[in-house]
Amino acid sequence: MTNRAPWDSSSSTCSMEPTAGCSPTVPEPELYRSIQAVLPRDTDKQQPPDCFNKGMLRWTLHKKVQNNPGNSLSLVRVLIKELEKAERWDSRKCIIPLLHTLMYAIIQTAYIPDELYKRVYDFCKRLLTFPHPYCTVGLSYTRQIKTERSIPGLMYQRMLTAEQRLKNEPYPFQERVFVLADPEVFSGSLGQVLLGDIETAGSASLGYLDHMRSVVQHSIQAALGAEQCHGQKLAQALKDMGQDVETYFQEVLAALEQSAEEGSRGEGRALKSRLQQLYSEIVGDADLEPLSSGSLCDCPLPNPEMSFHLWTEDLDIWREVAKWFRSSAMSEQFSLSQEQEDFELGESPNDLMPPDMTRFSVMSNDSGIEKDLPLNADPSLLPPLDTASMNAAWEQCRSEPDPLKLSRRGCIKVRPSVKNSMALMQETLEDHASLAGGGGNGGRRGSSGATLQRRAGSSALQNSFPKQQRHFTARIVAMGDDRVLGRLAKAYYLFRKREARRLFLTMKVNLQFYYIPVCTATAPISSVKENLHQPMRNPCTLGSYLSMVDPWYNSNIRSLGCMIPKLAAMQQTNPGRPKDPFVSDVISYYVRTGQQPVYFTIYFVKITFNSMTKDPVEDVFLTHLQMEFPEFRHISESIRDKQKKNSGEVCGAVVSMNYRRVTLSGRDIDKGISVRTSGAHINAIPSNEAEDLNCLTLTLNEPPTKTKNNTVESKIRSSNIKIRTLESRSFTVTLDRDCRRTYRNVQSIEISPCLDPGYCVQKTMRSKFKLGEDSDVGLSKYMNKGLPLPINTFAGIIT
Repeated sequence: MTNRAPWDSSSSTCSMEPTAGCSPTVPEPELYRSIQAVLPRDTDKQQPPDCFNKGMLRWTLHKKVQNNPGNSLSLVRVLIKELEKAERWDSRKCIIPLLHTLMYAIIQTAYIPDELYKRVYDFCKRLLTFPHPYCTVGLSYTRQIKTERSIPGLMYQRMLTAEQRLKNEPYPFQERVFVLADPEVFSGSLGQVLLGDIETAGSASLGYLDHMRSVVQHSIQAALGAEQCHGQKLAQALKDMGQDVETYFQEVLAALEQSAEEGSRGEGRALKSRLQQLYSEIVGDADLEPLSSGSLCDCPLPNPEMSFHLWTEDLDIWREVAKWFRSSAMSEQFSLSQEQEDFELGESPNDLMPPDMTRFSVMSNDSGIEKDLPLNADPSLLPPLDTASMNAAWEQCRSEPDPLKLSRRGCIKVRPSVKNSMALMQETLEDHASLAGGGGNGGRRGSSGATLQRRAGSSALQNSFPKQQRHFTARIVAMGDDRVLGRLAKAYYLFRKREARRLFLTMKVNLQFYYIPVCTATAPISSVKENLHQPMRNPCTLGSYLSMVDPWYNSNIRSLGCMIPKLAAMQQTNPGRPKDPFVSDVISYYVRTGQQPVYFTIYFVKITFNSMTKDPVEDVFLTHLQMEFPEFRHISESIRDKQKKNSGEVCGAVVSMNYRRVTLSGRDIDKGISVRTSGAHINAIPSNEAEDLNCLTLTLNEPPTKTKNNTVESKIRSSNIKIRTLESRSFTVTLDRDCRRTYRNVQSIEISPCLDPGYCVQKTMRSKFKLGEDSDVGLSKYMNKGLPLPINTFAGIIT
């Protein structure tokens, strides 16, 4: 990494200036050294993330070649050579980073000869003989390169139109990035630098017509090349055209999509002829003599549209995604009935209650007929009641019933639809068919039929249920520590539960989840080596796990969490320095190339309190659950150690634990023990590769003790745990290390994998036909009962 910060140099963002915007030509030996510098090494995992920042070096490499077609083509050549060398030397740890970097360069390169396309295609085909995840990534890129070779510029055109919401009737897909930051972490300067970075990227983005010019410029150049296209003259002609460029934009879209529908039958000749004709018309309309050859102009890919949100209690993912869906230019294609529109708009986040929760009706004081209402009463102007007012109305109705004070609430009759339930079942089959078929990490099967090792990837080689294409994709990027992931898991669970009640977004919007681990300056992200011995000191356990299994995630995303505080400190010391949207560029690279999910089980917990008047609470967690007895919290470590050495007794309360012990052989054993302890920690994220089991690990605060009847294990591995205090003492439960999700005066907890609401709908329907609650018949036996949270990475899990 050079002494000069990369953001010190001003760079032309998404510019098609003929000559002034081009950067100096970078020789291939310098590109080779830059590529070698960004590749992950085995020693990177042993270093703290602030000791290296290969993500910054990767970003600098792309900035070097962004504004010069010669540099981009040279980078493509060097990357292909490195990939072929890594294959010969069997250096697999470099294949996926090189391949992602290559594909990101191919999308933005102005023109690539067919000979290079063939070399990339042949290499990706050979990856199909490699184990997972290389075969999965290779299959995805093989299909893209095959299409791009016959239709040059198609990937660029589709990505730009989808991300910038350009009107594209032949390819009606749209995408949006939602950055959700934890306010506990992004407070003060960190939040300002992140918000400023995203705003800078948004303000630097070009307008609607500029995006159209970029599509036309890139598509014509990619098809004709420098021998038949003069890029500088074409760029000037498009700039002088003004509003008329939209006509040629639609012509280019129609030509590319028609060629994509024809496939290999047209062999690209008709497309090239049509683009040659459009090129002649564009340059001729500008009264410029068409030139047969000339230098090309780069059309850098702008960052996708992003919205920044501090994840407060008022933020609801369902409503944000629904708001974006309704504001889309395509949403009129999905017409909604008036009653459904009223239902969706009238619900507030507080109205989201589980289906099994008791509901109280609010009666009306009229006949329910519109003509019986007073003349001055307009039902459309009456605000809907929230949950608090409903509860207040119910309490008032129960204590002193007065029909004159009851109000009317706009409602619709929701009837269970077979179509909706089948759609939820189809969604579950599409998402989890590869998981049930062993698309994970190659672990042995347990009695439940699921692999014990953590599941990764969505292998198209094994998934016999092709995923239905949805026209909208919402990319949710969570930034923070384990607390924000716990909130994300709960939001996803409520999202699925809400869709089970009333299907609206499931078959229209595809949700993609991403995670960038960021913690406060006082709590740095621990390295993997530190995480083995001191797991409680690492506030980003899931981020450390993803860095352990995916080296390219470790190089680009984990290090970003340490760069943001440095950028914030740099901005405070030098507020006048020019800004470059580094964080937005990394997020864009992440959401575009990170398409291999790693699945994390969401766990359901039922909490029962000591008070008989307090109803049990149901919640979910993702990474961690901590239970402790408050009266033993302040005992010093020295006194506790002294008691252990001398008397062998352990201070604490007596609790009973019932659990099913998980084993690699799949022979699960039900066990029950009683121990004395001051608390326990339950972790869902493994601390090293040897313990990478898809289950919970319970560790007591005190060391294990031996008794006559049983021996307490040092680590209890299970997926179903019940803990109950046997004394009058109560304990405290904290979920995902979030003090905002702390429950006090708890008597017992029951933990089990969270069930998918789509599966619960099918189970409810079967019970109506008296087929038995636990019987799985028909397609239900192929459904995954659990609800995992997929976090996208670059490679999934590399073994």
